[in-house]
Amino acid sequence: MNLTTPLEEGMDVLLSEQAEMLSAQLQAHRMELFPPNARKGLRQFQIGEVAKLVGLTPAYLRNLALEGKGPRPHVGKGGRRSYSAEQIWELRQFLSSNTRNGRNYLPTRNKNEGLQVVAVVNFKGGSGKTTSAAHLAQGLALDGLRVLAIDLDPQASLSALHGFQPEFDVHSNETLYGAIRYDDERRPLSEIVRQTNFPGLDIVPGNIELMEFEYETPKLLASSDQAGAIFFSRVDEALQDVEDNYDVVVIDCPPQLGYLTMSAVCAATGLLITVHPQMLDVMSMCQFLMMMSDVMTHLRNAGANVSYRWVRYLLTRFEPSDGPQTQMAAFMRSLFGDHVLTHPMLKTTAISDAAITKQSLFEIERKQFTGSTYDRALESVNSVNSEIRDLIFRAWGRDN
Repeated sequence: MNLTTPLEEGMDVLLSEQAEMLSAQLQAHRMELFPPNARKGLRQFQIGEVAKLVGLTPAYLRNLALEGKGPRPHVGKGGRRSYSAEQIWELRQFLSSNTRNGRNYLPTRNKNEGLQVVAVVNFKGGSGKTTSAAHLAQGLALDGLRVLAIDLDPQASLSALHGFQPEFDVHSNETLYGAIRYDDERRPLSEIVRQTNFPGLDIVPGNIELMEFEYETPKLLASSDQAGAIFFSRVDEALQDVEDNYDVVVIDCPPQLGYLTMSAVCAATGLLITVHPQMLDVMSMCQFLMMMSDVMTHLRNAGANVSYRWVRYLLTRFEPSDGPQTQMAAFMRSLFGDHVLTHPMLKTTAISDAAITKQSLFEIERKQFTGSTYDRALESVNSVNSEIRDLIFRAWGRDN
């Protein structure tokens, strides 16, 4: 007696029912965390952290507050002062208008500095790609840059982290697909961009609709349609509509080398390749690099621009106490040298626990963890972001 046959025959119905049950529970969970009228918020930033972000000493910042200059900080228990993310932007604007020390407190690009597009890529899921992209986009915004995050992954984890549930909040033609599709329903990217809870950070959310681009492109290529033949320029063309509004674009690519990823890497000025330093992950990355190299050659021959100002590998979910991981990290550095970022993204409960409630380290409160755990995680994130920010500044010809 074959007990699997009835289940296999009704598998489509079973999967549909389970999807509906899961969706309903996710919506209920979301409503509990974020009711319909709620808006995701950020934590307060302590005065020492703000001083480091802006480029001041804590003492100077305290004196500004005592003199009543700039935004008025929140005063908590014990007289501890803190600022909101909005106030950090106000502080930057105040300092830029009222100081004559030559410091640039608003590091936005000028008309001679081109838009920087960072594509975060990997062939393998679980490499920390979305977590890295989210913290990079948020960190750059806190640094005073105007940032656009693009969720190009149909799984839309980056969107969910910023409060946009893909199956409830993102509707037809509201992803990047709406700006890169081939028919006359194509719309300007500026109509799709949404604000996040981070001042200076906007997002183009994603959902399963992005897969339409993966289905339509090969059909057009097979029919020799000119629109499909230049698929690799679609993202770059879409970005031209909003280019003047941003300094940096961070694209979270899908964990596959499909048409979406190829179009993104053709629009990029920098590539950030995430890799978990374990043997299976590095072997997978090796295959990815071989495929990527081959694809880039074909794209370049077809007229695509695939030149970059920088390419870097980011070690993710790294555990310094893990001997094999440390050996693999050393192995990669011996092969790739400076192309491996100096600082890894550490594996930490602070990041993983924050993700349970769809938050980042810049949103979740320090008091929810032991101080050392949180500080260690934040230092790791800030160190990685600082390296990438310096690469962006160097691409603009700046010293820092």
